[in-house]
Order: sequence, then C-alpha cells, then structure tokens
Amino acid sequence: MSILLTGRFDAGERDEWLTLLRAALPAETLVLEADEGVDIAIVANPPRGALQGLPKLALIQSLWAGVDKLLADDSIPAQVPIARMVDPAMNEAMAETALWAVLSLQRDFFDYARQQAALQWRPHPQRRADELPVLVLGRGQMGATVARRLAVNGFPVTAWGSRDGALAPHLAAAAVVINLLPLTPATRGIVDAAALAAMRPGASLVNLARGAHVVDDALLAALDAGHLRHAVLDVFHQEPLPSEHRFWSHPRVTLLPHVAAATDARSAAAVAAANVKRLRAGAPLADLVDRARGY
Repeated sequence: MSILLTGRFDAGERDEWLTLLRAALPAETLVLEADEGVDIAIVANPPRGALQGLPKLALIQSLWAGVDKLLADDSIPAQVPIARMVDPAMNEAMAETALWAVLSLQRDFFDYARQQAALQWRPHPQRRADELPVLVLGRGQMGATVARRLAVNGFPVTAWGSRDGALAPHLAAAAVVINLLPLTPATRGIVDAAALAAMRPGASLVNLARGAHVVDDALLAALDAGHLRHAVLDVFHQEPLPSEHRFWSHPRVTLLPHVAAATDARSAAAVAAANVKRLRAGAPLADLVDRARGY
C-alpha cells in the first residue's frame, strides 16, 4: 500500500508537503506517481482524471477546504470517500482577514485610502463596532471561527446556513455580509441581483469563499448605483482576474489575489496524517464530504 501526493504544486510546495507528511507518517510509503498500489490519495486540486486507474483507492484526503472541483471530476469512483481539509490554522487566518475587512469598513479605512490618492485630508465620524451588524454566510467551522473573532471584537454577528430558511431578511439586517459558503449547485450564483437588492442601502459585501457565488454584473450594477458601499473580493470566476475586468479599477472594490487564508502546510499535514491513521485503524474518518450536499 502507498500514499499518492498529487495536485497543483510548484516544486518547492510539493517538497514541503512531502517532507511534512513523511515526518508525520514514518511507517507509510509516499509516492509522487500513481501506481496500482496506491490506496490513499492526498491531493491539492488535482487535474481532472488524475485519480483514475487506482483500483485500491480507499480515501481521498483534500489539502484544500473547497472540494467542488473534486466533486466535479466524474472519473473519481462514487464509492471512494473524500475528506475535506479542516485546518485550524486556516480558520484563524480567515478570521484575521474577515476582521481586517470589517474593521476597515467600520473605520472607513478604504475611503481614507482613496482620499490619500486624491491628496484629500477629510476626517470622518467614527462609528463603534456595535453599530455595525455583520452577517456571516456559512455555519461551518470556518464561518464559526470568523463569527467568534468578530463577536469578540464587539461586532453584532449573526450567521446563516442553507438550512436556515429565507436569506433576504438576514441580508436586510446587516451592514456587512461575509460570504464563507461552500460552493454547491444550490449556492452557485447565490449573490445575485435579488440578493444584492435585499441588502440594506449602504451595506458592503466581503466574498472570501468562491467567485462563482457572485454574479459579477449584478454586483457591479449595485456598486455603480450606490446601493452597495463597498466590496472586498478575494476570489473570482477566473483566476488570475483578467486585466480588463472592471473590478480592478472600480473605486468601490478592494481586491485580494486569493490570499484570505492559505492552507498552512504544518498544521494541515498533521490533519491529513490523522485521517490516514484513522483509516489504517479502521476508525471513523473525519470531515467526510457528503456528495449529495456538495461539501
């Protein structure tokens, strides 16, 4: 039996993962090329078809939190369990980014950046944290970590999940909406014209999940009309974001190059290794994906 490490790494990233996984799993054989002895695949967004032809495959452990691309690969046998990455360090990094975005919106720091570029010295009235209600879309571990971090810093926080009924009333109550939903058929395009219209005038959107959650033209229209105050975007339909896209130059958009929360190889390798050990011991696996729900 052997463990295949595969995915979209550069050479340095691959070597780091290999070193950490070998240290965490000294009794295992890790390989970089698929063969018939592979029974576990540890993957980071592998190309479609990379896991076919592995008759002994008993577990796919993702090194990424999102598994939408794995689930879209119809060459992966339906009976092979997929475990998503729940990395405590990644959750904390996401909470840091969310807090930065909300603080920047609360204290008008994005506006001050625009004023600096225009050589304008104009202080704004200061709002308190408890005057800025925040809605977190997503009730998973990442969403829960973000909600706790914001609440500790004084922001009134509510959360919404796909089982919580209508979204529109929650959107109407929030000054800032943070999207951390998994990407599934049910959530693709969820931030559309109707959802944006349901947000209170002057509210802001922070998308840290997937670009496909947002209908770009609808968001641009809401920003152009002044209905939305600002958008902080870390993820996009196409990455890198094409140079001609209006998000680059829009004065009410702040962009990040998909860096809100990277997988921390040190902690994630330990998480992956723990699931390998569970499989070898015949114990229940952690963080298995429900294919019917899409996450």
